[in-house]
Amino acid sequence: MRPRYYWPVTLAAAALIGLLAYGLVAKGSDTSIDQAIADGRSVAAPVATLPRLNGTGSGSLAQYRGKPVLLNAWASWCPPCKGEMPLLERTHKRIAAAGGTVLGIDVQDDRTSALRFLRAKDVTFPSLRDRDRRYVQTLGVTGYPESFLIDRRGRIVAVNRGPLTQHWIDANLPKVLGTRS
Repeated sequence: MRPRYYWPVTLAAAALIGLLAYGLVAKGSDTSIDQAIADGRSVAAPVATLPRLNGTGSGSLAQYRGKPVLLNAWASWCPPCKGEMPLLERTHKRIAAAGGTVLGIDVQDDRTSALRFLRAKDVTFPSLRDRDRRYVQTLGVTGYPESFLIDRRGRIVAVNRGPLTQHWIDANLPKVLGTRS
């Protein structure tokens, strides 16, 4: 004869198995930005209104519709972010000549530290603040830095999870500038 305390354990185990099965079925196919890009499809870039880092008011990716944008998630406390800022600034000058911009998204940062960081790196491109990570989570950002190349239609055409390289810029920027690499 089984002791009485087995039935709650059996019930809990059955419930856990049921939840795991539901989770696997409910997840469905992978619809991530990365998978779409890997499959050769562009993805509509999520749009949100965020506070401006270096000014008053707010801004949004929507303001740049019709222009190429290199969106970069960064933080002043992130060592790889510090290393890629000069490349981002050079890229900003290059993309600005075609009417586009680099748009920074400063994440989970103290505003004073972030502004000091930008001044020290002589950064001129605009940055918005994502204090609670809600916006970058819609992009699947899990670390910093991460970058998203967005075409004139507002669609993500390339993703770089990690620090940018000149090679990645040269290989992908022509996709939004309409030039050959």
